Amino acid sequence: MVDTYRTLASPGRAELKRKGSRFIAQALSVETTEAAESCIEAVRAERHQATHHCTAYRIHPSGDVFRYNDDGEPTGTAGPPILQQIDGRDLTNTLVIVTRYYGGTKLGTGGLVRAYGDATAAALDAASITESVVRTPVAVTFDYDDTAAAEQVLRQFDTARLDDAYTDVTRWVVGLRPSQVDAFVQTMTNALGGRAAIERNPSTTAH
Repeated sequence: MVDTYRTLASPGRAELKRKGSRFIAQALSVETTEAAESCIEAVRAERHQATHHCTAYRIHPSGDVFRYNDDGEPTGTAGPPILQQIDGRDLTNTLVIVTRYYGGTKLGTGGLVRAYGDATAAALDAASITESVVRTPVAVTFDYDDTAAAEQVLRQFDTARLDDAYTDVTRWVVGLRPSQVDAFVQTMTNALGGRAAIERNPSTTAH
């Protein structure tokens, strides 16, 4: 169960030349495949005269969504080396785009692998990396008289208050590490004597 993941806190950019070819690498933080593809299309439009736009990204805290593209380079010489650099730093929600302007001299498969890998590494080194906490939302609804007991439970866990609503009852939506959700629900249920209504992954937050 994933509680934390590493991603980019700021973008990185690097440029290198190999036998006349120019490689421009950009490392970006993205949270969805749609965002990644949008960034790729924007770079294609901006640098439409380039020979290749080779890419790789890994998405989701678990890192189980990934894609790479050699974009016309010999199979396996661009996308996989880019992804390998992302994975080597244990990153997710990360996209790298390496744009190549061909310089007239072929690099060979080994040269291409090194060029795309080196450009990616330099861009990632130029970026800053942060560790983010995965949060599962849990809604807790209880009577005002149970507020002190509920607050005491919150102090026992790593929580982030996402939303509050106070009417004739109190409703909190808190974000918990996935590994702590079961224990939190049980502890809150016991502390409030079963009087709390607890909802995992509520469809809407309080207003």
